[in-house]
Amino acid sequence: MTKKTDRHISPEYTSPYPVSRLAPAFNLVDLAKEIAQADEMLANRAGSQLKIIAEQMAVLQQQAKSILEQTARDQQIHRAQCNFQKKPGQIYHLYQNRHGGSILSMLSPDDWQGKPPNQFIGSYRLESDRSWTPCQGKTIEEEDNHLKVIHHLLSDPL
Repeated sequence: MTKKTDRHISPEYTSPYPVSRLAPAFNLVDLAKEIAQADEMLANRAGSQLKIIAEQMAVLQQQAKSILEQTARDQQIHRAQCNFQKKPGQIYHLYQNRHGGSILSMLSPDDWQGKPPNQFIGSYRLESDRSWTPCQGKTIEEEDNHLKVIHHLLSDPL
């Protein structure tokens, strides 16, 4: 005999089991397949999202490495022997002396008629944020044009 409390007494649409013969039959095998399929889909989705995050982490790691390398280079240039006051916007030339020390000069290798007294390392422009932009490879004009585009984009209202 079934107790009255064992029966569902709320409206039929809230019943946890079918109350009509027209309701679809519950097959445990089909239910297990559906759960397995859902688990597989969720695992695939999670795997795809984790792959994207891993790729982003690799990009961020490379950017961090680049920033650290630029900072080390900028520190080396700032610590070079220098007998003048450095001014932002000016181009300076880095040399290495016979003892392995760095020397920052206003004179380029051309000013020495191609025969500088020390080994030439590179030319750099001092920026207003005290960082250094290499003059070789990407030219200063290209860097200036890049900065102008950024400034224009930031100052132009949308």
